[in-house]
Amino acid sequence: MSSIKKLLFAGTTLSIVLLAACGGTSPTAAPVATSAPAATAAPKAAEATKPADKPAAGAKQITVWYQFDEKNTDPKYDERDSAAWLRKTLPLFNTEMAGKYTLVNQPQAFDKMGLLVVQAVQGGGEIPDVMTSASGGLSGLLKNGTLTDLTDWIKAQSWFATLDPNSVAACTGPDGKIYCVPTVSSPILVYYWVDYFPGGFPKTTDELVKVAADLKAKKVSALTYFGSTDFGGNAVGRYFYTAVASFGGKFDDGKGQMKLNTPENIAALTWMRDVAVKGYNPETVFAGKFQEEESFKDASAAAFPTGLFGYRYVNPLTSPKGTKYETKTSKDMIDAINAGEVKLASFPAGPGKTSGCGTDYGTLIIPKGAKNLEGAQAYINWLMDPKQNAEYVFGPGGGIPTSSATAKDPLFSTSFYKQGIAATTGLCTTWYGSLTNTPDAAKIIATAIYNIIKGDVKSDIATVLTKAETEYNKANQ
Repeated sequence: MSSIKKLLFAGTTLSIVLLAACGGTSPTAAPVATSAPAATAAPKAAEATKPADKPAAGAKQITVWYQFDEKNTDPKYDERDSAAWLRKTLPLFNTEMAGKYTLVNQPQAFDKMGLLVVQAVQGGGEIPDVMTSASGGLSGLLKNGTLTDLTDWIKAQSWFATLDPNSVAACTGPDGKIYCVPTVSSPILVYYWVDYFPGGFPKTTDELVKVAADLKAKKVSALTYFGSTDFGGNAVGRYFYTAVASFGGKFDDGKGQMKLNTPENIAALTWMRDVAVKGYNPETVFAGKFQEEESFKDASAAAFPTGLFGYRYVNPLTSPKGTKYETKTSKDMIDAINAGEVKLASFPAGPGKTSGCGTDYGTLIIPKGAKNLEGAQAYINWLMDPKQNAEYVFGPGGGIPTSSATAKDPLFSTSFYKQGIAATTGLCTTWYGSLTNTPDAAKIIATAIYNIIKGDVKSDIATVLTKAETEYNKANQ
């Protein structure tokens, strides 16, 4: 699983653990979907971190937490590309900062990082100087008093003016202060097998349904996606919001309250339910544990809405023609795109609407109580320099640069990036909008939508949505 994929799961899933286990507001229990697969169990206690290497004599140690281990050279390691990036850049930084700073990575499991840092801050454990996170997890970390206010510092940096304003907004707390450095955006788009859509991917949901009927006759599912309640409701950001936004819908009222029972949302969910009931989705959609990926890998599903970073982990591939893309690297999807067998597109628009696109942002944070604040700032500055930032975003980031200066780098002029940027520019917004308790919101929304399109397909959509929004708003007054 790629770094950015793990980051985004951590942003939603881990916050649920943080709020419940570390003194924050306990998440409201979401209604149980009778046939949904169980969510992954949250860690019960923090695991011990790997001991840090000793810093060079005379240099102050900067401790960073990444989800990958530069010392792991196993070619089957799912973070091999990110580990290779760090193996290359860590000594570069240490050489440039010789005698002043020594960077040491303490790799952590992606699904435990947030809990570990909250426990460290609140319990007096070893706090990293800088670590990765996702903007969707900001509210959980803020509620636990875990983040350092970066407002004055970040605004004084030369690269701040190059950042996408939407990404800065995603790092801004309810108090107007900036608590993270946005490095990469991860928009949701559609990967599709060209052979199944010779005229290009459908522009509207009505057109997609027509093609879906023809594909079903050929025993091919039109659309696979992450649709389970797994990982604390992560389907909300990975698919549900993009589909809803493509009908003009959203999940909030712009003032911090959840608003689900709207004509736009009902239209979107009616369409999603109809597609599921007619068998245009494979059952892997609702199985959890990333099983939906398998249906695209073997070409039994024609299209796969997912994050731009999807190419990192959807491999190996077998095309409808039988071409095998199995180079044993995370670039198998890139090979398929370069060969013209896979293309990228925007999600189809609902009747009379424009395409929607969900996104989240990979970020860097400095936990409160970091021993080497100055060193953490120096490392972030180094990573945000265009000379380093392009390889960081292209490597462990796996998305689109938030910096306009970085976006000019030749690394982002490939067919993959050109298609991805064209498919998402100007369309993408965060699923949580003004909602501040993203853990609760994700669980409640995902469970409600799952029950509508899979659990009880005869339920009244408006009633289910009203119940869900009431539950959230009552608990988050």
